[in-house]
Amino acid sequence: QVQPVESGGGSVQAGGSLRLSCAASGYRRGCMGWFRQAPGKEREWVATIYLGGGSPTYTDYSDSVKGRFTLSEDNADGTVYLEMGNLKPQDTAMYYCAARLQWRVGYCSPTVEFSFWGQGTQVTVSS
Repeated sequence: QVQPVESGGGSVQAGGSLRLSCAASGYRRGCMGWFRQAPGKEREWVATIYLGGGSPTYTDYSDSVKGRFTLSEDNADGTVYLEMGNLKPQDTAMYYCAARLQWRVGYCSPTVEFSFWGQGTQVTVSS
């Protein structure tokens, strides 16, 4: 069983930065994604990364965060980091990390179901 665990959420003013982390014990290869859900809204895809695929790193971002958010992985332990910069009040949401097994090295489609989900970490951006 893969159990993603998120950390790093918090409150920040608009224009600030936060870094979220996601670790799933023993999970070193496959797709990992970040999604978010604001109160009263549907869950929204944020970014995906193929974990353990070496170089190049396959990352993809939604248009709403492209250029502001960056995904990276720690090759030593498989932790995935989501660096969030130039945060805006509309980024306020519960952020969820998810994992999906995929043996093919490459981009991870956000439309293919993710099997394993974390409990979420809250990000609040004030204006």
